[in-house]
Amino acid sequence: MPSAAETLTEVVHSSKQIKIQGFSLTAAMAEHEVLTSGKWKFGGYDCEVRTVSDVNAIFSCRLIDPGGKIKPSSGISSTVKLRSGECHYLGSLMPRSSLQTSGYLQDDAFTVECTLKVLRELRNKATTHRPADHLLPSSGLNHHLGELLQKGTGADVTLAVSGESFKAHKAILASRSPVFAAAFFGRMKEKHLQVIEIKDMDAAVFGAMLRFIYTDSAPELDRPEDGAAVAQHLLVAADRYGIDRLKLICEDRLYDGVNVETAAATLALAEQHGCSHLKAKCVEIIAANLEAATATEGYSHLMASVMNDLLKAVHGRKN
Repeated sequence: MPSAAETLTEVVHSSKQIKIQGFSLTAAMAEHEVLTSGKWKFGGYDCEVRTVSDVNAIFSCRLIDPGGKIKPSSGISSTVKLRSGECHYLGSLMPRSSLQTSGYLQDDAFTVECTLKVLRELRNKATTHRPADHLLPSSGLNHHLGELLQKGTGADVTLAVSGESFKAHKAILASRSPVFAAAFFGRMKEKHLQVIEIKDMDAAVFGAMLRFIYTDSAPELDRPEDGAAVAQHLLVAADRYGIDRLKLICEDRLYDGVNVETAAATLALAEQHGCSHLKAKCVEIIAANLEAATATEGYSHLMASVMNDLLKAVHGRKN
């Protein structure tokens, strides 16, 4: 029987979010001036940085939206050598002009997430370990809640959608959706109902949204044959029930698949549901391929929708 391999090294990592206030004032800084964070210690290392010997490390940074409505920027990453003394890392995440219109700049401040991964040698390994080192299982919360939805254990409301019934739990729905929270714990009539009819929604779409509420996942979006179509319907449902995370995931799924054939139809969807990044992508594609885009069926529907809205606005002014 072969012997087990001995582990000589391990990778330790840590992330730190740094908020830069007063972005407008940084324009007066000279090129050689930098902003320095406080001490950042982890894994026995000091990230100002002082170490006993040379250490191989990977340092990466990216812009993030603390509210989670905008996905993180692509960021930058570099391999650095940490030696005795100090190690400075300088890099450019985004030009000032781009940052001002990116959405990451909020109230004259932006947030950077920095991650440092260090390879270190294991020495004087202990012969015993704390129980949590090897025995602590993953939480599996999404799996457990998924089973709760599937079995209907303890369900206190039934949702009727297009001829199908879904047993659910008011508290879980309310915790994930402000619309459900208002319906079940506000002053709406649904508060005392045990069976609620959901109108104008396909049962399969509602089922997918319900599974996301319980498990925070939507595997239907990954299907190559109809993932984009599912994303369109789920985006509408997510916007209707105020599930911002699902809406953003659907927007991201559609963003990657926009082309000349789908740009006009997707633009109408993005405009209707306030998806600014998706809208900008569609406009860019249409502008670059105007003749081909205007010949699509989606463009005809888009123009019909625009004219309909225009006529409604004119009629409203007359009244």
